[in-house]
Amino acid sequence: MEEIKEITIEDKNYPELLRKIKNPPKKLYIRGKIKNKENCFAIVGTRNCSDYGKRVALDFSGKLLDAGITIVSGMAPGIDTFSHRAAIKRKKRTIAVLGTGLDEKSIFPKENILLSRKIIEYGGCLISEYPPNTKGTKFTFPQRNRIISGLSLGTLIVEAKEKSGSLITANYTIKQKRKLFAIPGQIYSLNSKGTNNLIKNGAILASDVNDILKELKIKNIEKNIKKEIKGDNKEENLILNILKEEPLHIDKIIEKTNLPPQKVAGILTILEYKDKIENLGGNVFSIIN
Repeated sequence: MEEIKEITIEDKNYPELLRKIKNPPKKLYIRGKIKNKENCFAIVGTRNCSDYGKRVALDFSGKLLDAGITIVSGMAPGIDTFSHRAAIKRKKRTIAVLGTGLDEKSIFPKENILLSRKIIEYGGCLISEYPPNTKGTKFTFPQRNRIISGLSLGTLIVEAKEKSGSLITANYTIKQKRKLFAIPGQIYSLNSKGTNNLIKNGAILASDVNDILKELKIKNIEKNIKKEIKGDNKEENLILNILKEEPLHIDKIIEKTNLPPQKVAGILTILEYKDKIENLGGNVFSIIN
C-alpha cells in the first residue's frame, strides 16, 4: 500500500493554487503523487444522481482529461465517483480530496476503497488535511470542499438539489475567485434546482465541454477532444446511435433496436469491453464520448 506522506504549506511540493486561498491547510496528508503546478478542474455533484448526471460526469470529465486537465473531486458516491471513474477508464491522473484520514480503515465510502487504489495506481493521489485514523463528520466533509475548489482553476456542479452539499463547493469557488460552471437541467427535476439557481445567479452555463475550455483558455480544443465514437459494424452503430440521446436500460435498447435480447446483451458486452459504452448501474448503459 502507498505510504501516507505529510507536507506543510512551506513545502515546495505544496500545490500552488491551494496556497493562494484564504484559509489553506497548513499541513496536507498525501497518498500518491502530488504536484506543485498542474491544470486542475473540479467536478462535483449530488450523491443521488440521475442517469443524466452520470452521463454528464463521465462525458465532461473524459473530455477535460483528454485536453490535459486533471480532474479533482471528493470520491463521494454519485457524481464524484463517476468523475473519478472517467480518469480510471483512461488510466489518467485524478485527485480525490477526502474528509477523512487516508488510511483504508477511515476512508469513506467503503465501496470506493478499490477506486482509491486505482487512483493511486494510475498516477493520481488522495489528499486530506486530516491525519490517519480520522473518521468523517458533518464538519470535516464541508471543510474539505474548500480544498477541492482551492486546487482547481474552476468548478463544475453537475447536479445539485437546492440544499446540496455541492453548493458549499460552489460558494468556496466564488469566494476563491475561481470560475464556477453549472450544468442546466429540467426545471421539474429536484437534482437540477441547485444548478439552475446557480446559473440564474451568475454561474457559467456549461452545455458543452468547450464552454469550460474556452473560459480556461485551453488551446487546440478541437484537437484535444476525442472524435465521435463509431461501432465496428451495423448493429454496434445501431445501439451507439440510440444511446447518443440518453442512457437507456437494456430492455429499452432491445425495444428500440428490435434485435433479439441475447444479441443485444452480447453487443453491449463487446461495446463495454471496447470502452465505447459504460454500465451506469442496474443495466442502464451510456455512450462514452
